[in-house]
Amino acid sequence: MQSTSSAPAADFSAASPAPKPSLATWLAVLSVGVGAFALVTTEFLPVGLLPQIAAELRISEGQAGLLVTMPGYIAALSALAVTIGVGKTDRRIVLLALLSLLFVSNLAVALAPNFAWVLAGRALLGVAVGGFWAVGLAVGPRLVSLQYATRANSLIFAGVSLGTVAGVPAGALLGDIMGWRVAFGAAAGVAVVVLLTQLLLLPKLPVQRGVALRDLPQLLHIPKARIGLIATLLIFVAQFSAYTYISPFLEQVTRMNAKTISALLLAYGVTGFFGNILGGWIAEKSVRGALTGTALVMGLATASLPLLGADPLAATVLVSIWGLAFGAMPISVQSWMMKSAPDAMDSGGALFVATAQVALASGAAVGGVAVDHFGLFSAMFLGGSFAAATVFVMLKFGSPRRFASRLHVVH
Repeated sequence: MQSTSSAPAADFSAASPAPKPSLATWLAVLSVGVGAFALVTTEFLPVGLLPQIAAELRISEGQAGLLVTMPGYIAALSALAVTIGVGKTDRRIVLLALLSLLFVSNLAVALAPNFAWVLAGRALLGVAVGGFWAVGLAVGPRLVSLQYATRANSLIFAGVSLGTVAGVPAGALLGDIMGWRVAFGAAAGVAVVVLLTQLLLLPKLPVQRGVALRDLPQLLHIPKARIGLIATLLIFVAQFSAYTYISPFLEQVTRMNAKTISALLLAYGVTGFFGNILGGWIAEKSVRGALTGTALVMGLATASLPLLGADPLAATVLVSIWGLAFGAMPISVQSWMMKSAPDAMDSGGALFVATAQVALASGAAVGGVAVDHFGLFSAMFLGGSFAAATVFVMLKFGSPRRFASRLHVVH
């Protein structure tokens, strides 16, 4: 997910060999990756704590899914609003403000007296998440030269993987031992550490110009990017219509206890870490193959859970395979969009972020309605169905020949 901030043209020139980034520069990039870790951990923290939150607040598990749904919708609006609203403000200041909002959000949830206050705290998270993904991910490439931009983005995406590998299961385990409020309090503490880290390590990041409203729809004018946005919408709905309710499924269907669920979420994150590496490697060779393969593996794993998930061993294997697909998902989607519209992502990237966040929220919402009306099995079937739709779109409309022929017609 790219930022809409603009870098000087000289930063992206390949006319002369680029200087090797210094240790201080890589530490600055790492600080952005740590920010991604904190945000991902907080955004998906309710997934491992959903049964506890629902029980204490006396709401259904489908209603508790709003803790994932609502921030997603707000993040979609925030991505667009922040992109335009920050104008030419130094991106360092923007990132620090967003991380401050992350701290306030976690603290508000930890101390919330009722469900309404919890939702208010999660709404603040939505603003922070949308703004970060719209602005933050272009910071890495701006800190280094074009030659090292892919490596910088990989380091930032490692923060996303680490959030699922360590952050989410650690939060679930802490919540099981000390309560879900303590887990959110710990997340607030992490936000403070990240804020101080970026305050120390990030240099000033001025931009030459802001982004205007007319810049946002640029991706819609590029056929290959439009297919990417459709695939992003489908695969994110697939992921979060099922993943949001994985803990209740494992608790009620597989009959696992809280500690076992935390361990399985850790396994999910570990395979996701390797999926991130594998997805990046495949995307370098065939970005269509990476995205299609990711959706296929995700669909088979989630659709098989209602059939085989009552058996603990089968559930463990399927969830671990699912984690592999989840790890490959961000880098596969990102690679498709970057290769589809390398010149438009800088100004139109907020639309991509908004699409992903709307899909995330819609997936959790649709899954919640299905769970409340048809049971936990239905959420897994939904995930498999939307993943299958992604595979269809990529096979039917994602052929390189299709876009090559269109380009030939245009020229």
